[in-house]
Amino acid sequence: MKSLTKVFIIFVMISLVGFTLVSNDESKTARNLTNNEVVPVNEADNSVSESVVDYTDKGTMIASWYGPRFHGKETANGEIYDQMAFTAAHKRFKFGTLLKITNLRNNKSVIVRINDRGPYIPGRNLDLSKASAMALGMVHRGVIKVNVEQISLKGVNFPVVALK
Repeated sequence: MKSLTKVFIIFVMISLVGFTLVSNDESKTARNLTNNEVVPVNEADNSVSESVVDYTDKGTMIASWYGPRFHGKETANGEIYDQMAFTAAHKRFKFGTLLKITNLRNNKSVIVRINDRGPYIPGRNLDLSKASAMALGMVHRGVIKVNVEQISLKGVNFPVVALK
């Protein structure tokens, strides 16, 4: 069942990134994804350039990371913590909430899923997994300022949650 959960989460993350199609403004054409042929784009049809993903700005936060000491232990939502998964802890976001975290120093970004509570050190807002910290280039620094955007699917009113 754990592998099914991981596959589901990977599918959701890939879907969030991959569902945005952009039209070529110069030639007004788009690629048909099934057979890679070029097809004309109807300018009145906004579906080609419209994303199915909404990003809600949550502002800047102070993020730290946690890893080896907690690896293999149970998180607040009941799953086993994997320091190499793209997850994070926050005190109030619902479990399963997807966030786009951007390091303000180098503009590197990562998408994480909230699966734990914390951090418990005053002045910090997010605790990122080691994999998330590595992707942001913050492992050596330990604590950085980040921009946070909540990710949601348009027309979907339920949070994406992991199955046990």
